[in-house]
Amino acid sequence: MYKGSFMTIAFNHAIIAARDRHAAASFFTELFGLPEPTLWGPFAIVTLDHGAFIQFAEPDIADIQMQHYAFLVDDSSFDAIYERMLAGGIEHWADPQQTLPGQINTNHGGRGVYFRDPTGHGMEIITRPYGSSA
Repeated sequence: MYKGSFMTIAFNHAIIAARDRHAAASFFTELFGLPEPTLWGPFAIVTLDHGAFIQFAEPDIADIQMQHYAFLVDDSSFDAIYERMLAGGIEHWADPQQTLPGQINTNHGGRGVYFRDPTGHGMEIITRPYGSSA
């Protein structure tokens, strides 16, 4: 067990593999209502709150394995994102097993929904962190 002093740790960025980095970043910014992606080298970059960002990149591989990314949003952001999902006809589920299509969940005292990005990664938005109470 670590006995030293603790330091502040914050998430800074992640690189997400995409078949089309521009389409993936644009899908994300449009759905989440964020500023347009910026480009830097091989990345299409989406800026999130608190200085964090996501870099979409096109790796030189034939098969991109699905990853899961969950985003904690407030209730009004959830409403806006979900409205854009409905308006855009984005397939979504209340559960990660995709057995409850077209629905949202009320897990953990909040709301949540699962959907796929253009590459097929599993995305999730939630209004309460897992393990929190109502």
